[in-house]
Amino acid sequence: MGISYLLMAPAVVLVVGVLAYPVAWEVWISFTSLSARAEGRGFVGLANYRRMVGEPFFWRALATTAVYFSVTTLAKLALGLAMALLLARPSRARWLVFLAVFLPWAYPGGVTVVAWYWMLNPPLITSYSLAAGHLKQAVDGAFGSGAWAFGSVALFNVWRGGSFTAVFLLAGLNAIPRELFEYAALETRSALQRLRHVTLPLLRPYLALAVFLSFASAFADLANVWMLTGGRIVFPVVGTYAYWLGIHDGELAQAAAWSLSLVPLLLLALVVLFRWFDPPREQPA
Repeated sequence: MGISYLLMAPAVVLVVGVLAYPVAWEVWISFTSLSARAEGRGFVGLANYRRMVGEPFFWRALATTAVYFSVTTLAKLALGLAMALLLARPSRARWLVFLAVFLPWAYPGGVTVVAWYWMLNPPLITSYSLAAGHLKQAVDGAFGSGAWAFGSVALFNVWRGGSFTAVFLLAGLNAIPRELFEYAALETRSALQRLRHVTLPLLRPYLALAVFLSFASAFADLANVWMLTGGRIVFPVVGTYAYWLGIHDGELAQAAAWSLSLVPLLLLALVVLFRWFDPPREQPA
């Protein structure tokens, strides 16, 4: 027993030092008046949170963030499941799917973000800049200001995260005994029925974890959002605006409150997904 705790000690120290301490410090300063524009750091209790929920801009940013989470997660699940199913069986187009899964991770994130930024917002010297400008104006005119930037960031997140979801779900498919799929082929009439009644129920634990990982990656997608929008608050996202408050305006306590406002949503999503992944079993009468 003693040697097991000794072997776990480095991991515990790493988690406490890298995760627990920064989160605890952020929680503490959210209850203070810490600011780069004023000296001192007094305890103010829930004042920062009351100020945050009293701003209409916060609820707009929270709604935009929820839509961003939902859109990117559903798209990554659909794309990842399709690529995982194509990779699970031999075919002539399998190498193309493998290439589509591998390419988003073959290049550094900074390089791909810059490439996507110039592709979606080309300079005037490019041949397609005029067409891209008209398309951007049409999208913003139809869905409101910032819609093009929102779609650009969501598209990049799906392109980057869909491949990870595909690999994750492919591992889940390989963990399922092949005999179950052979029995399903005999009992069902179409591939759609097998997908709905056999594949998806068997993949439920992996789908639940993939959804939560997608939420977490979208929550931590600050760098991509910041670079693709040029550092401007084109459409309000909670994490990006918290960074703007803390780094640009120096309101560190308010930024901490904004950043922590998403933690209850992530915890709620974790509870719901865990109950979906492992529902309580009925006790026999």
